[in-house]
Amino acid sequence: MAVPLNNEDDDIDYSDIEAKYAVKYDDSFDNTIVIDGIPTVDETKKAKLLVKIQKEAGKRGVHFKAEDIFMPWDDATGKCKGYLFIEFRNADAATAAIDILHNHPFDTRHTFKVNRFTDIETFRNLDEIYVEPKAEEYTPREHLRSWLADPQGRDQYVTNQGDEVTIYWHGKKEQCEIAYKPEFNKEFYLYVAWSPLGTYVVSLHRLGVRLWGGASWSAQGRFMHPLVKLIDFSPNEKYLVTWSNEPITLPEGAPQGPQYLSVDDEGNNLAVWDMATGHLLRTFSTADLTDSGNKEPRNKPMAWPVLKWAPDDRFVARVTPKQMISVYELPSMGLHGKKSLKIEGVVDFEWCPFGDKDREDAANGKAKKFKEPKENMLAYWTPEMTNQPARVTLLSFPSRQILRQKNLFHVTECALYWQNQGDFLCVKVDRHTKTKKSIFCNLEIFRVREKDYPVEVVELKDTVTDFSWEPKGERFAIISSSDPNLGNQGPGVNIKTDVSFYQLDHGKNDFRLLRTLPGRTSNAIRWSPRGRHVVLATVGSSSKSELEFWDLEFNTEDRRENQKEEWGSGIQLLGSGDHYGVTDVEWDPSGRYLATSASAWSHTLENGYGIWDFRGQELEKHILDRFKQFIWRPRPRTLLTREQQRQIRRNLKEYSGGFEEEDARQKSNVSAELVAARKRLVDEWNAWRIRCKQELAADRVQLRVGHESEEKEEIEEWIEEVIEQTEEIVEE
Repeated sequence: MAVPLNNEDDDIDYSDIEAKYAVKYDDSFDNTIVIDGIPTVDETKKAKLLVKIQKEAGKRGVHFKAEDIFMPWDDATGKCKGYLFIEFRNADAATAAIDILHNHPFDTRHTFKVNRFTDIETFRNLDEIYVEPKAEEYTPREHLRSWLADPQGRDQYVTNQGDEVTIYWHGKKEQCEIAYKPEFNKEFYLYVAWSPLGTYVVSLHRLGVRLWGGASWSAQGRFMHPLVKLIDFSPNEKYLVTWSNEPITLPEGAPQGPQYLSVDDEGNNLAVWDMATGHLLRTFSTADLTDSGNKEPRNKPMAWPVLKWAPDDRFVARVTPKQMISVYELPSMGLHGKKSLKIEGVVDFEWCPFGDKDREDAANGKAKKFKEPKENMLAYWTPEMTNQPARVTLLSFPSRQILRQKNLFHVTECALYWQNQGDFLCVKVDRHTKTKKSIFCNLEIFRVREKDYPVEVVELKDTVTDFSWEPKGERFAIISSSDPNLGNQGPGVNIKTDVSFYQLDHGKNDFRLLRTLPGRTSNAIRWSPRGRHVVLATVGSSSKSELEFWDLEFNTEDRRENQKEEWGSGIQLLGSGDHYGVTDVEWDPSGRYLATSASAWSHTLENGYGIWDFRGQELEKHILDRFKQFIWRPRPRTLLTREQQRQIRRNLKEYSGGFEEEDARQKSNVSAELVAARKRLVDEWNAWRIRCKQELAADRVQLRVGHESEEKEEIEEWIEEVIEQTEEIVEE
């Protein structure tokens, strides 16, 4: 017996659900492009040609699969017709491919001509009458370093407090003012920074990096790297490096092009960008940056920067621990010579910076005497291995010639410190005794400008915790300690340190001790950018926050001619100060002012910043809630030659006389303005008093006249008086 079907569901309306989940197909051809100029090949070379086209497009940031390509075939000749069709995921990807691949030289005889497939409808009804295009009005770009033309010669600095970033002018008290208050996206920016030459101020957002600059502080570029955490510039601001702790992942439908990340970059987290074009050059992974080559432990911070730049921006290099140093050429980011420097056990390296003479030679063409740029130099060190001692090596690059090697024994750790002119290299060597129960320190100083690169050894008994060269000088300072708490410092414990100054003695041709300052708690050395002055600071301590301002040439100007100076006698304490909870200490580019700040990123007690002069006098102090950053704006290198700079120093008195007159004029103007302001206040006071007296006198006169002119009021009163009263009796 047949059972009837239950058709109750036939009455239910599913149209809304079907409309919601209906699959919409794009039946347009906006995502399809046509590439003309393809080499005509037969069937045997078809696969190889398609692979090469994919590879060429991939280098320029255009990615597609082989199944997305359709190549028309000529059956008569057995070859392709010289063009092909490519289907992309969406119209935006097709547009990016057209912009990138159009007029791309595939080889010496073939150049790509790219159009959208739907352009055939556009060109079918094309008006063949030529109409001359209207010339666009030229709009000059604003100068990105216009701030250097400030008539008062002021510097700038940026502050980051809470959700507000502010850029200030800094000079004399009456010259300090707000230069600009950027309107960054307050919800997403992480922190701000200056580029190394001060051209841009950089803000970090969750989607990437933004550059701002010029007189209008307009946007100058952006680099899309989601969740970016760290950035680094090349020395000449040609390239930018971004890093995120999150590996790159590309969402569906992400934009394509040379300025965007691609599927080939997925899994990496370090990116290199071209500043001029905004194009992505290459990405790397930093997961192998450990001594063992395995994933880095969570409790070990990553050394930054990962990529280290040559001073001329021609090369950038990174070290693979215990394996090799890989050097890449710019802007191709290809491995130089197609091979790395294989150095077994290599731990770290540093490029030698260019000095002023090197830059002048390059500018005058002397570095290109043999049609080759000046050689770079780098220094690296390797630890002790099986039957080999530890070793420090100076290497010329790109020739890869070894210039000098120095063997070291009983080495625990090394640190490389170049003087900023590249004249000296100090290798701080931490050594252990044969029993390995104690550690002491030696300084191996290479004289790079001298023949055969001689090395001088400065032996120390204590552990060196900080080392710093004097900028453009022949002095250095160290902080050393023999405190038993060193390395196990707990909260509230201050390590006792000694600060020592050394200088090159040309008479004895070695580095001699100038002076030692014992019994300090200082843990940071900050030289003035001009040299001579130095600040010793106790940074990051919860109980000590001392600042000491020292001058290493205090009596140089007062010394008589031909008078011999006693060794180390020029070191003089100029002043001292205290900034509670100080976390950052930074000189301004002129070397006249010092900024100290207490960042909320380290603690939340009395956050803010202060500004001091080079003598240790506090000029400003600001306690600001949720204060994070204070950064001076860097200045680019001077365009004056060394001879021009020497001539200015010789004629400094003439220039200083003009400046003193200007200062006196400004002071007199300030005094005149102050006197005028006081006189104006007194005049206003006297005018007010006279006006009040006149008003009071007018009121009194009006009151007196009112009384005199007052009319008398007459009141009539009726009085009834009984004169006589008579009584009569009336009879009816």
